[in-house]
Amino acid sequence: MKYGLIGEHLGHSFSKQIQTRIAEIENVKDYDYQLVELNKEEFKEFMEKKDFKGINVTIPYKKDVIPYLDEMDGSAKAIGAVNTIINVDGKLKGFNTDFGGFLYMVKAHNVHMEGKKVLIIGNGGACAAVKAVCEHEKAKDIVIVSRSADRGAIGYDEMYTSHLDADIVVNTSPVGMFPNIANAPIDVSWFHKLECVLDVVYNPILTRLCFEAQEADIKRVIGLEMLIAQAKYTFEIFENMSFDDSIIDEIKKEMLKDRCNIVLIGMPSAGKTTIGKMLEEKLGKEFFDLDDMIIAKAGKSIPEIFQESGEAGFRAIETEVAIEASKMNNKIIATGGGAIKHKVNMDFLRLNGITIFIDRDIDKLISSDPNRPLSSSKQALQQMHKERYPLYQKYAAYVAVNNANIEETVDDIVNAYHSILIDAVAD
Repeated sequence: MKYGLIGEHLGHSFSKQIQTRIAEIENVKDYDYQLVELNKEEFKEFMEKKDFKGINVTIPYKKDVIPYLDEMDGSAKAIGAVNTIINVDGKLKGFNTDFGGFLYMVKAHNVHMEGKKVLIIGNGGACAAVKAVCEHEKAKDIVIVSRSADRGAIGYDEMYTSHLDADIVVNTSPVGMFPNIANAPIDVSWFHKLECVLDVVYNPILTRLCFEAQEADIKRVIGLEMLIAQAKYTFEIFENMSFDDSIIDEIKKEMLKDRCNIVLIGMPSAGKTTIGKMLEEKLGKEFFDLDDMIIAKAGKSIPEIFQESGEAGFRAIETEVAIEASKMNNKIIATGGGAIKHKVNMDFLRLNGITIFIDRDIDKLISSDPNRPLSSSKQALQQMHKERYPLYQKYAAYVAVNNANIEETVDDIVNAYHSILIDAVAD
């Protein structure tokens, strides 16, 4: 093997994708990068064999590799963990590019740590690199919080009783990582001075922690950027070359474009399904209709669900399906007209998606569809529109008017989607 990533579980790793893309951009030929899952016994054999030119190291081996090394650079020594190794004539040298990756994340978003109190959530391998950056940036107080109050960390109870004056929070724990995306390691509303949240978790795009910070109008920085930055620095070590950091933003934009969902909201018969299928063809993102997913999950039609379980029963299934859909990537998702009535649906769908409100004049909406029990009359439709319209506006990242030329509406959505992604890169 020439290059690769070793770890215990690599099923959701983006490292190969990023490394391959860097090689393409920098025109490095025959760049081979593999993902190698190793258990404890396989890890020992792999390291002793040294059959590689360069490797990245992830959980749980960032410290376990150290006894096999002949040399470590300054960052790796200071941090006490290694995530990059090169093999030079049988001699192994270790590096830690997590330091540079996190420092880039901090600098790119103008996060000022000097004189501030920083809480670091989690006490694993990534914590050491983050702590080193915080020290480098002259943070006044650095407090490590972990479920196990040991190895220099405090417990969550002590955090909530003594450190609610933190200025910055960094999550290095796996809390909120796919597939368990419902959780956040802390409740940001408890912190009275909090000005910034940084999360090293990169899947989902927006973790629950970052989402809650965003909702509270607190600066949040997503983990995808650190992942790409450390990969860039790794590539430079592997190939003994250097290139501009602008490649990080370029790849971040590409990955957001490839991974981010488009979530269509709006009244029944506003055109969500038709527009969704047109977007599927235009963008190459697979189309899903939440109503179809509800029917499949329940094994019965929507009118049958309403007849047997009422609206409350239908909404319960809708929320279950919305949570399932929120874990998907690179999809077009059309929601039912009432999905916005329950905040939890929209909170989940926005973790991996950009919401587009398909706004259609009420006189162009259908009020006699037997598959839509709540909009079976003109009067019911008008009342529904009055109640829901403010919620569509509240949850929309963009409003697309669909009253005339639907092709123009689709083009408008595509342009808005790309514009929002560009803003996300600069955010």
